[in-house]
Amino acid sequence: METKHIRISDYNYELLEERIAKFPIVPRDHSKLLLYKHGEVGEDVFYHLTDHLPNRALMVFNNTRVIQARMHFRKETGALIEVFLMEPAMPTDYELMFQTSGHCSWLCMIGNLKKWKEGMLRRNFDIKGNRLTLTATMLRDEQLDDRQKNMTVHGGGTNYWVDFDWDNQQVSFAEILEAVGELPIPPYLNRATQESDKTTYQTVYSKIKGSVAAPTAGLHFTDDVLADVDRHGIVRDEVTLHVGAGTFKPVKSMEIAGHKMHAEYIVVHRHTFERLLEYGCSAIAVGTTSVRTLESLYYIGLYLEHHPEASEEDLHVGQWDPYDNGRNGKTVEGITPEQAIRNILSYLDRNGLEALHSSTQIIIAPGYEYKIVKMLITNFHQPQSTLLLLVSAFLKGDWKKVYDYALKHDFRFLSYGDSSLLIP
Repeated sequence: METKHIRISDYNYELLEERIAKFPIVPRDHSKLLLYKHGEVGEDVFYHLTDHLPNRALMVFNNTRVIQARMHFRKETGALIEVFLMEPAMPTDYELMFQTSGHCSWLCMIGNLKKWKEGMLRRNFDIKGNRLTLTATMLRDEQLDDRQKNMTVHGGGTNYWVDFDWDNQQVSFAEILEAVGELPIPPYLNRATQESDKTTYQTVYSKIKGSVAAPTAGLHFTDDVLADVDRHGIVRDEVTLHVGAGTFKPVKSMEIAGHKMHAEYIVVHRHTFERLLEYGCSAIAVGTTSVRTLESLYYIGLYLEHHPEASEEDLHVGQWDPYDNGRNGKTVEGITPEQAIRNILSYLDRNGLEALHSSTQIIIAPGYEYKIVKMLITNFHQPQSTLLLLVSAFLKGDWKKVYDYALKHDFRFLSYGDSSLLIP
């Protein structure tokens, strides 16, 4: 069956509320580890991970850090409006965004939108011992220029342009989020964010602020496990993919052709490309976000094979690029992963860059042929989700064997649940 015509109902299983982990295991590396090795299924504990990995390998982590992206404003009428930061709009660079003072703009999802037809939202609070007023103004379609409209659509069609202003030039937007933002834990936890989530919903290696959801496969790693990875001669490297709320977006269409993926921002540094070449463009991916980043690199390199003078905007990976055999229906001949990575390095050289900055909407589903990822560490995902499609593609359709075992052996599911190591 053509990938676009996959019926999402074929990727369903019964997930009872009591199987969803509301809080993580403590310590985090004591979670269970399901093992899928060449069709055989078993289990262990996560801190024994390296017992099941080759000694010389490359393991790639997503170093993104979850931001306190939920902001609440109360109108004079009493209505509570939630402004959920999705991606920076002005400036678009994440690092610059968090350093801004006085004004910035974000693409946001709005909770209780029907109560915010117009006008400015205000919130007063103290920071650094000084009173500060933060305002939020949502721009309507008629107020947006073409570039701004394209950005809202690019984000999945559910985002709104919101301008933020505050009356203290000494305070950065990062400090504002730290003071009034709320960490956005997954909606399926059905509970309020707690102070402990600020620690437990971050990986121990998180560095780069920008995600609105954690790369949850990494939540099981501790400093001890990372040290064990190093002792076994497994080389660690990092990419950045800022996870969007689209990771929780259910597939509502009967066929996945009707589902639109959100675009997500990625950064990969030169040394990572060099490391990939050193290891034959084969990697152990920690989490589906690392998978989407690594596999997107192939299609960026493929595009550069035929468009070496492409701009940064041209390198965006579209949702169906892997399946359309070239963009806009134009057939292109495939290349090796090594050639794709060399093409990106040449692009960096030509443009005097130390890192690739791009974005991806890639959907990985049965019919997809993996290019770089050879082993996958991941949690257990929601029924009828794009992440379950990704796992099925990786296991050549054998996902039910994994999930049946997990359900029968008391594994905990979703973000704070147990882990698995998948080796096709």
